[in-house]
Amino acid sequence: MTVTGESGLHEVEQRAADAVDPGWTAAAVEQLVRVPSVTGDEGAVQDLVAELLAEADARVERLEPDPAAARRDPDWPGDEMPRDRLPIALGRLGRPGGRRVVLVGHVDVVPVGDPARWTRDPWAGEREGDRVYGRGAVDMKGGVASILGAVRAITAAGLEDRLEGEILIASVPSEEDGGQGMLAAIRAGVTGDMAIITEPTDLEIVVAHAGALTFKLTVPGRAAHASVRREGVSALDNLQTLVRALEADETARNAAETDPLMTVHGLPYATIIGKISGGAWASSVIDRIEAEGRYGVKLGQTWRDAERDLLRCIDDANESDPFLREHPATVELTGGKFSSARVPADHPLPVGLAAVASAVLGHEPPLTGEPYGADMRLLVQEGNTPTVIFGPGDKRVAHSADEWVSVEAVTACARTLAAWLVRELVSS
Repeated sequence: MTVTGESGLHEVEQRAADAVDPGWTAAAVEQLVRVPSVTGDEGAVQDLVAELLAEADARVERLEPDPAAARRDPDWPGDEMPRDRLPIALGRLGRPGGRRVVLVGHVDVVPVGDPARWTRDPWAGEREGDRVYGRGAVDMKGGVASILGAVRAITAAGLEDRLEGEILIASVPSEEDGGQGMLAAIRAGVTGDMAIITEPTDLEIVVAHAGALTFKLTVPGRAAHASVRREGVSALDNLQTLVRALEADETARNAAETDPLMTVHGLPYATIIGKISGGAWASSVIDRIEAEGRYGVKLGQTWRDAERDLLRCIDDANESDPFLREHPATVELTGGKFSSARVPADHPLPVGLAAVASAVLGHEPPLTGEPYGADMRLLVQEGNTPTVIFGPGDKRVAHSADEWVSVEAVTACARTLAAWLVRELVSS
């Protein structure tokens, strides 16, 4: 397609971008936030997504894969919340059989946490100026609204019949605790020639991400009365031995990284202990502790590679301590298993998206890497679909009290997506 005009967009691309309705798109964010959808309970919000897809004149499909069957998949990515449903909403525009572009968003959100730390109702979808507040506003219902706004713009501009391929929209559950919703969608055929996930990136283009494992350490000790504590062995002291080993491992793994996409973060592969439980009596030496944590997956690693690193670290720490040598601590994976993923910076997907984003946003977005895990790795590795992450909002306010997303950014993302979809699927 020949590019014309001062904006750098072809006339039909500009038409699609201009057809994005900021009011409709902002209202979509507000409506989505008002439907609670903590991971494990996404049915009601998927009903709403289906309604909004229909309003955008997309062909709507619903999938209900069996969670038990999903767990039997050899590449099942884990979970951290109970569930009895795995609802997926799909929308389609254009013609099947040709090139397919996939737009992906997840609708599950993390729990609210302490309500006292919120100054607003986390489920009210309250708008103040340019911001919509509420749990999931930025992670990532704002991004879902951008997809919906872009799709609606293409139909509103009368361009659906000119699509020489298919746009497939996938709204998935269970991203926050591993990604089994995305994997189930992939197994049902949600793949394509390229994909964009609209997680919050401040409208930068993420071409690589690290990953993470959640794990549980079971640390033994030997009980004794407090008055003769030297007769016992404290599991808390043994946990400190393991934590020091994990800290040294974290330092070494991060120091070995040389890729600028990761080194810019300072500590791209973080290890933490986030939860500890143990002890049965205040005046007894602790004889058992369970500690749960998060272990970073390095760029270029699968979760299985990182699991081997973690096991080696704990094995070495056990061997270095006289008590743990005879009574070793154990480690097991307990939740999400996020491998890393990457798309080459010179791939047509990030190059083409950057060109369109430059025209729409007025500046060229950088190509970046992120230290967190995402559904991108499933599309790349299991779906054989080149994928980038590009969406509205600041990830630093995700999962926080008074979470918010900018309406202007949601609209800018929708305009960029609409123009890019036309560039990819409409010929001059």
